[in-house]
Amino acid sequence: MRSVVLCLFVIIASCAKQSAPPVTNEYAAANTCAGCHPKIAATYRNTGMARALYKPRAELVKGSRFFHKASGLNFEIVEREGQFLQRRWEAGETNVEELQVDYVMGSGNKVRTFLHRTVRGTLIELPLAWYSENGGTWAMNPGYDSAHPETRRKIGYDCMFCHNGYPAIPAGHDEIAAEPVFIGEMPMGIDCQRCHGPGAAHVKAAQADKPDVAAVRKAILNPAHLKGDKQMEVCMQCHLETTSTRLPNSIRKFDRGPFSHKAGEPLSAFMLFFDHTAGSGREGKFEIVSSVYRLRQSKCFLKSEGKLQCTTCHNPHDIPRGAQATAHYNAACAKCHAAPHDAARTDCIACHMPKRRTEDVVHAVITDHLIQRKKPARDLLAPFAERHETPETRYRGEVVPFYPAKPAPDDVPYVVAVQVNQQSNLRNGIANFPKPPRAEFQVILGDAHKANGDMAKAIASYEEAMRMKPGYVLGMRRLGVARQDPLVLKQASALAPDSGEIWYEIGSVAANQGRQSDAIQAFEKSIALDPDHADAFNMMGIALAGTGDATRAEAAFRGALKIDPHFAEAHGNLANLLAAKNAFGEAERHFARGTDSAETLFNHGFTLVRLNRFDDAQKKLTRALALNPAMAEAHELQGNLLERKNQMQAALHEYREALRVRPAFARAHLDIGAIYAAQGNRAAAIAEFQQASQSTDAEVRQMASDALRQLRP
Repeated sequence: MRSVVLCLFVIIASCAKQSAPPVTNEYAAANTCAGCHPKIAATYRNTGMARALYKPRAELVKGSRFFHKASGLNFEIVEREGQFLQRRWEAGETNVEELQVDYVMGSGNKVRTFLHRTVRGTLIELPLAWYSENGGTWAMNPGYDSAHPETRRKIGYDCMFCHNGYPAIPAGHDEIAAEPVFIGEMPMGIDCQRCHGPGAAHVKAAQADKPDVAAVRKAILNPAHLKGDKQMEVCMQCHLETTSTRLPNSIRKFDRGPFSHKAGEPLSAFMLFFDHTAGSGREGKFEIVSSVYRLRQSKCFLKSEGKLQCTTCHNPHDIPRGAQATAHYNAACAKCHAAPHDAARTDCIACHMPKRRTEDVVHAVITDHLIQRKKPARDLLAPFAERHETPETRYRGEVVPFYPAKPAPDDVPYVVAVQVNQQSNLRNGIANFPKPPRAEFQVILGDAHKANGDMAKAIASYEEAMRMKPGYVLGMRRLGVARQDPLVLKQASALAPDSGEIWYEIGSVAANQGRQSDAIQAFEKSIALDPDHADAFNMMGIALAGTGDATRAEAAFRGALKIDPHFAEAHGNLANLLAAKNAFGEAERHFARGTDSAETLFNHGFTLVRLNRFDDAQKKLTRALALNPAMAEAHELQGNLLERKNQMQAALHEYREALRVRPAFARAHLDIGAIYAAQGNRAAAIAEFQQASQSTDAEVRQMASDALRQLRP
């Protein structure tokens, strides 16, 4: 024991001589630990945790040019004047966008994701990623492999919690649902304090003139001294995720900030974890962050009664590789299993914890921590396409506690809240919702009522939230949108002046109320605060078009498409604008990528008529009328196309449908009169032309008058 104490004094003496960075608050500067623990720091530097976030380097982006077939987009990461840029462009080098790569997230053992930091301090996950399989593969990040990949997916505080130390965030952003904004320089990777707790007191004690060994030890957490789940919770804070699908995997306590958890405190005081219910068919899911989730289902873990820990097999300071790893993990198994069942087999892990392709990151292969008696017979590494949840395939059912399996009585509201938080168990969740003890629960209940179609109850819940917590920004936003009350939203904006999203909501309310000028001003403020908000550009374009300012409206729609090249609604809106100014060729290209609303389909059909593509036009009009049979203009234009095919009876039917929808539709009377006149039915033709001659449209009036002069003696 004396030798251990002497060794510790040597370390303390060494630490006292370091010119360590100044200590601030509870946490020490991340590089302080290496001065006293150089060997541990040297091996830890090579672990995936230490390399969870870092700056880009040239060797990491070689060969990055990639064509994404599903979306038709090209990507490449290029170096220019010492900066790295992820380029995105469409065919013919059109709609080019370049965003700076500021950070790389992920060690590269499996994946590297590239992040862009906006001028506002938000982090955007760029679409292109690098995967280690097959010696290095470029492909889309999870969720981006679709015909319409996201372009502005924000990195949340929960992501950064497990990819670096303790970043600084603005005041007021501790609240649930606050926008994830970061200030100052980001810490690079996970530092020692994620697992050992705040280190400032430890450093201070070690740097004292006469350091006290007991005080130095007491001032820092050694996770090895924790028992059972308390020790595993140090790993679980980042390595437990029950699922990455829409089911709420976890929920952070409402009184806790996103980076407030300290290693050694009960994890349930910070976060609760949930899962699909048994018998739902989701029990066998295998995802990228499923190691602890799968391990805790293993018989080895369950029968060990807490003795089997992550550290039974893993030294977090030093990760072995290759043959050394095989020997290391075999030795870990041998602690419980005295002799291998077959001496010829020397790799326990390969059979009992085989590597598998993950369901949510389809280019990643990792070790399955569900310890099994036999390796599954199927090919666990076979490639498969990325799977996207649809309303039909989404989980609908009970959300059950996973950790802790039996939440404390005070946590019951959280258990009910997750039933409705992503609408997995909406009706039952509403029916069993207890009286919300906090404003945050009231907002969740209000959202549930809104999703259930009961806006009156939603508003009542939002109002109650505001009574419980005056100045609650999220509550104000929900209430303002629900009541379509711009004054409430402006109060929220005053409390969160850097939020472009609130000004977007203010603009949307103004647009819904027909106050286009106010809407335009609000959308301009939203874009000034958040230039990456494609929806704000699109909505501003709609408002500008409504005031007749076609030039600025066109620029706004193009701004939305610059951000999101697959924004169907913006394509349709721009196409409508271009068609109105007779730019039919370009309009057709945007219509082809637009939404399938009845109005857009009609305008697309009209454009195709002007381009002499009559059969294609007829198909668009048929679809438009299937969506909205009350479109008189679509019936009339469809009648014109049928006339071209000499299908006169069908054409007459369409014209009469137009008049049924709009009895005063003079142009339809003119069309019917022309058919009757061609058929020699002079009296019927005159009656129709007389109706048309009453039109407010001067052109139709003139055409009807000319026809009447020709028919009358």
